[in-house]
Amino acid sequence: MTTIKPTLEVAAEAAVGERTEALFRASSALREGHFQLKSGRHGDAYVEKFAVLSDPAATSELCAFWAARYANGAVDVVAGPTTGCVILAFDTGRQLGTRAIFAEEVRDADGTTHRAFRRGFRIEPGERVLLVDDILTTGGSILAMLPAVEAQGGEIVGCEVLVDRSGGGAAVESPQTGRSYPLRALWRLELPTYEPGPDTCPRCAAREPVVAPGSTGTGVAPA
Repeated sequence: MTTIKPTLEVAAEAAVGERTEALFRASSALREGHFQLKSGRHGDAYVEKFAVLSDPAATSELCAFWAARYANGAVDVVAGPTTGCVILAFDTGRQLGTRAIFAEEVRDADGTTHRAFRRGFRIEPGERVLLVDDILTTGGSILAMLPAVEAQGGEIVGCEVLVDRSGGGAAVESPQTGRSYPLRALWRLELPTYEPGPDTCPRCAAREPVVAPGSTGTGVAPA
């Protein structure tokens, strides 16, 4: 049993990853080209999450993978950052039969920002919280959520993302308490990025026009 179970788990995770990739591709969410990313680096592919999230059937199927993982009643509330993760949190909560809430970015008087739950959204001390996010690149969205949950006494039982393209590890650490929480992805995606310029970026070397992800323009050819 000790050898069969891990094998079955690996096979199940691989099947989930394949299905997640198929849903993203069917929604034209995995796009190829010459892109200038928010980091300033260049890439030859990026994931447009809203192409999937605009498809209710696909979104519900993806959330069902998370709901199946936590169907043992181990979750009291599902939480996510704003925008696309609101959809993910609420659909996952619907399938689990739990509450669903979201946090938004708040700017303090000194200009610093942090995540806080909207008025009326509360986590009771000891409630088990599942955090969900869409695309993990740097992990900033998930990390920013951890102190907001901890401040209200919530117990984080897991951090789930649709796609992990960070090449990172299997845990995230709270910047507030130093506690480490498990992180899982439905699909782990390796997308190389490059410093701009013909010496480092193959598409710059080929003089392909560069565009920002989501842009409808034709782009500008590298100098």
